[in-house]
Amino acid sequence: MTVNNDYNEIYLKHKNLVLKVANLYSGNYHVAEDITQNTFMKLYIYFDDMKKDNIKSWLFTTAKHEALNYVKKTAREICAKNSDLELYMTEIVSSSEEELLERYRNIENMELHDRIMIALMEKNRRWYDAVILSYYMEVPQKVVAERMGIKIQVLHSILHRAKDWIKKEFAVKYEDLDRV
Repeated sequence: MTVNNDYNEIYLKHKNLVLKVANLYSGNYHVAEDITQNTFMKLYIYFDDMKKDNIKSWLFTTAKHEALNYVKKTAREICAKNSDLELYMTEIVSSSEEELLERYRNIENMELHDRIMIALMEKNRRWYDAVILSYYMEVPQKVVAERMGIKIQVLHSILHRAKDWIKKEFAVKYEDLDRV
């Protein structure tokens, strides 16, 4: 295969994952499309220098960071001109209260998600690896079990324990978010 064929195959295989991650972390589908395009542009630029077995995790991480940077940047934007400020104020006034609350919930959900994943990694690295590979990177569980050097039944047990621990540790925080 040529480089273009390899790249095209990777693009077709992982474009939905990258879009999903970008949308999850940015909270905006249209921005997620741009982030997906930028992520694959970076992949194309650095494709020759990359280890091909790390591409999926690289795409996931790059899309996540692009989205988080977008959220951080837009949260801190300050309008420089009065016309920009007027346009911004008009958008705020025209936005419904529900839309603003939804944006707030999305940001809080992302922050809670990050706290959960950090806590899970600190609690048990195997649980974290199993959850990331199985649920976020959408690697088939049979492949995850092989990579981890365990039987599929053991992987199911690890995932079950991780989910139970997450529910136990973070159920109250999820309920608080639903009440807001």
